[in-house]
Amino acid sequence: MPLHPRNKHKDKYDFPELIRVFPSLKPFVKPNKFGNDSIDFSNQQAVKTLNQALLKSYYQIDQWDIPSQYLIPPIPGRSDYIHHLADLLGEPMGSETKILDIGTGSSLIYPIIGNRDYGWSFIATDIGPTSLENAHTIIEDNKKLKNIELRYQKNQRDIFLGVLNSKEYVDACICNPPFHASHEEAQKGTLRKMRNLNKGKKIKKAELNFGGQSNELITEGGEKQFIFNMIKQSKRFAKNVGWFTTLVSKESIVPAIKSSLVHHGAKVHIIEMEQGNKKSRIVAWKFKS
Repeated sequence: MPLHPRNKHKDKYDFPELIRVFPSLKPFVKPNKFGNDSIDFSNQQAVKTLNQALLKSYYQIDQWDIPSQYLIPPIPGRSDYIHHLADLLGEPMGSETKILDIGTGSSLIYPIIGNRDYGWSFIATDIGPTSLENAHTIIEDNKKLKNIELRYQKNQRDIFLGVLNSKEYVDACICNPPFHASHEEAQKGTLRKMRNLNKGKKIKKAELNFGGQSNELITEGGEKQFIFNMIKQSKRFAKNVGWFTTLVSKESIVPAIKSSLVHHGAKVHIIEMEQGNKKSRIVAWKFKS
């Protein structure tokens, strides 16, 4: 399954052009075993620099950085989420369309793409003050980003309450939930990822190659419990949100999520996505009026 037709990253990276736009990328680009230009995707600094080049080239984001060891998002996959959401909403353009980004992170990646590609307005929330401080810096340093409001979620158990006002309406919410249930599980997952990226090499100690703080990667009960909590809490905000959506990484938990949504009286829509060897899906729901 290819990336979305409107995804600006659906073709191979044009490294000569990216280096022209962002010269700092040049030291990280080398021929891979097939003789094609590439970077070492297990190198955190290389991946971050590639993101900086992509954001400058495709979204006119001149200044973008994240604190050390914070989550570095894969931009093509994040872009796919935004474009599939646009399809779900009927491809609206302009600031009248408002999106709630749950757990925006220090990268602010979904609001950047949605704002630059569609002109959407965003309410971007997070439980991490450092993440919000960095997101604020990105907004301040890039005047092309408009209509993005940051809100601090004080209560880690709440998803909508405390950041969405009772009379407020958003067309959709988006979410990339914490994936792991424990630090040990996160380390095992990272070790597995690094072994896949470094086939043929021995990898003994896992380093978070795409970064990630505990609140970005780990939640009690893992991804499944987070989404169950999100479903339960979403019913209270049925009139405030047009479409509730979330990424779901583990295919094995999709039947349980669908069952929970049906139990709560929701209309369910599932969108499959694929980037390279990585498969994921968006689960979207709304409540019958």
